[in-house]
Amino acid sequence: MTPKIVVFDWGGVILRIVRSFEEGCQRAGLPVHAEAGAQTLRDLRSALAQEFQKGTITEDEFYAEVAKLTAGKYSAKEFQLIHDAWLIAEYPGVAQLIHDIHGAGVATTGLLSNTNHRHWMRHLPRDGTPGDFPTIGLLRHKHASHLMGLAKPDLAIFRRFEDLSGFQRSDILFFDDLSENVEAARQIGWHAIQIDHQGDTASQMRAELLKRQVLPQQPTD
Repeated sequence: MTPKIVVFDWGGVILRIVRSFEEGCQRAGLPVHAEAGAQTLRDLRSALAQEFQKGTITEDEFYAEVAKLTAGKYSAKEFQLIHDAWLIAEYPGVAQLIHDIHGAGVATTGLLSNTNHRHWMRHLPRDGTPGDFPTIGLLRHKHASHLMGLAKPDLAIFRRFEDLSGFQRSDILFFDDLSENVEAARQIGWHAIQIDHQGDTASQMRAELLKRQVLPQQPTD
């Protein structure tokens, strides 16, 4: 199957991100309070993050509510620092991969990301300077959870992407680092590949695109 559109997740595929609350604290220069990382609090924070990603609560509400969960261990301002530290750096080679897809002319590109307004703004240019993480600006069909009011792995967000982009599920190749999102995409009929966020994400995707003839095979000597 040769896809007509290659759809990327953002964090863990194009952009390296923090993978734990403890790592987020460390990157923000804050102490790690072990009790704030307890499983129940993790689950509650995750539920709030899901609402934030769907745009159903504001940025200030999110910071205030997650701070309350820690019973004073962290302030709302400190959670903002942790939140800002969550985005680390773009994976090498992904921007070139996107240019190569467009240059080959076989498929176009898209984005389907669970994100939020504050993170989303960091890919955009401001005050005449490039964004912090500009690579997703290269993609042609960009759709983010907080703008759609939906979040992965809800099947509705995949259907909504189809409606907005105009592509049928059989046309779509999707790269995501989370198994639950890959499984949901496959359930709805997308061709979905799980990416190892700890590895070379660009090379993993390039190999898949070569196999599916989105990119031309390089001649051998």
